[in-house]
Amino acid sequence: MTPNEDATRLLRDLPSVDRVLSLLDDGPAAAQAVREVLDGLRDEIRSGGLTGAAPDHQAVATRVRALLARRAGAHYPRVVNGTGVLLHTGLGRAPLPTAARVALDAVADGYCVLEVDPASNERKHRESRLTEDLCALTGAEAGTVVNNNAAALLLLLRTLAEGREVIVSRGELIEIGGGFRLPDLMAMSGARLVEVGTTNRTYARDYEAAITPDTALLLAVHTSNYRVVGFHHAPGRDELVDVARRHGIPFAEDIGSGLLAPVETGVLAHEPAARAALEAGVDLICFSGDKLLGGPQAGLLVGKADLVARCRRDPMFRALRPDRLTLVALAATLRLHREAPDGVPVLSALSAAPRARLEQARALAAQLAGAFPGSSFDAVLNDGRVGSGSTPGREVPSAAVEIVWPGLDAELLAEHLRLGTPSVFGRVWKARYRVDVLGLRPGDGERLQAALAALPSGPPSSGASS
Repeated sequence: MTPNEDATRLLRDLPSVDRVLSLLDDGPAAAQAVREVLDGLRDEIRSGGLTGAAPDHQAVATRVRALLARRAGAHYPRVVNGTGVLLHTGLGRAPLPTAARVALDAVADGYCVLEVDPASNERKHRESRLTEDLCALTGAEAGTVVNNNAAALLLLLRTLAEGREVIVSRGELIEIGGGFRLPDLMAMSGARLVEVGTTNRTYARDYEAAITPDTALLLAVHTSNYRVVGFHHAPGRDELVDVARRHGIPFAEDIGSGLLAPVETGVLAHEPAARAALEAGVDLICFSGDKLLGGPQAGLLVGKADLVARCRRDPMFRALRPDRLTLVALAATLRLHREAPDGVPVLSALSAAPRARLEQARALAAQLAGAFPGSSFDAVLNDGRVGSGSTPGREVPSAAVEIVWPGLDAELLAEHLRLGTPSVFGRVWKARYRVDVLGLRPGDGERLQAALAALPSGPPSSGASS
């Protein structure tokens, strides 16, 4: 039989839509899914990818059920973050505090006070209900919120420097995730970039020499996703504040990851903090809400009251403002920073001692070994990271459970767990599969156990949760 004749036979042998539907619950979704599966099989036959015998109506119904099950699941399913990257951009960055979740639950299906003053019944800025906490935490005169840090920087540049010059060190012309580059953002704002210094060495005198009557702003940018070591020099913040003051030019800084107050020791010791920048005399700073601040995605802009007010008056501000749910979650997170910062999951995770993480890994390994006696679970030391452009080049001492599962090598085990329900994202290191405890949340041990119990092959379990 020729290939064309074989394809014709296979196409003819495919079951009808009605034959498959006889095995399924009736309804338009099921009928549409059957047609899609059959169309896919026809394409596979015509391309030569399917030979031998055509799937019968039972096999096609199985594929349809799998398709419908995938569609019935959550569009953004919860996952277990065992990657060792605490602020994993691909997994949503900072987990929200319980207080933020409670606040969201209280307003998500109803209304909330947003742009109105209950006392006067007059319109009010939508972020006004959180700015008191924001200013108290950072020492700023005023603050506002937009939808992410790139938006905050764009608004700052457009408001203060559209059509004029902005001086930036050549070593700080960063590219962030997705290929977005600072020079492109500046061009979009209408500001004109003036580069000074070199990639590895820039001095305050380079900024001063570049100032002209058309200079609108000095800008410093935290190189959050890389670190220069060796023959390197960058001017101190106080030096740039002095240059800006003497020339009557605003000095702005993008501190990136959103650390509010300086930390003296540990992995965050070298991370720029909002309060320290403003106390040093920086006029305006911007930073992210969903990184070290531990809240929802947002861009926070704080500093001198007159500069913040100018940014709020810019027509672009309305296009960049966040929605009520973001503001509700952000307000709850900021209040927690003032009253009980240990309740912010990101800060809590980073403040834990390495010994505590190792004990957590040992307890999880013992739990899983009891449930799956035919597999191997070992607690090992591991190097984690903060992630999302925070503390570049610095590792977080952590621990992980190393899993050996009969019948599945590390890469295949990782794939099955990523695609499973619940979904688990771990790390393959030297052909070994690891689940790091740095980013684990309450209940994730049980979720991991359920994911392992659902693997297509492997040892029998005893008492695995479902």
